[in-house]
Amino acid sequence: AGNNGPKAPYGYPAAFDGVIAVTATDAKDGLMQQANRGAYVFLSAPGVEMVAPSGAGSDVVTGTSFAAAIVTGAIANLLNAAPDRSADWVEKVLAATARDLGPKGRDSDFGYGLLNIKAAATAKE
Repeated sequence: AGNNGPKAPYGYPAAFDGVIAVTATDAKDGLMQQANRGAYVFLSAPGVEMVAPSGAGSDVVTGTSFAAAIVTGAIANLLNAAPDRSADWVEKVLAATARDLGPKGRDSDFGYGLLNIKAAATAKE
């Protein structure tokens, strides 16, 4: 979704129709302070103080890009298990299985909530 702060204009390409815009949460399921916010936010995933490989071995990193990578991996797993399914199906499963954070239902901070990989992978749809 972007790392430009809560008052930043909508971030693109995240805000385009058909894009699953992902924001980042911390270890306590709080929203990353500098995360963009808006009605286009679809889902949340961990993205604060993540350990990532670097030239020196590893670094601690923060950003919505790291959260987006986790969601991308979850989507790849869903489609690997059900290659005949559509993008709409993927969106429905992710939304239905997310753990709601913030105000009830979809909101401009967390979207539908925190990615629940296990629930998505075992969804009966």
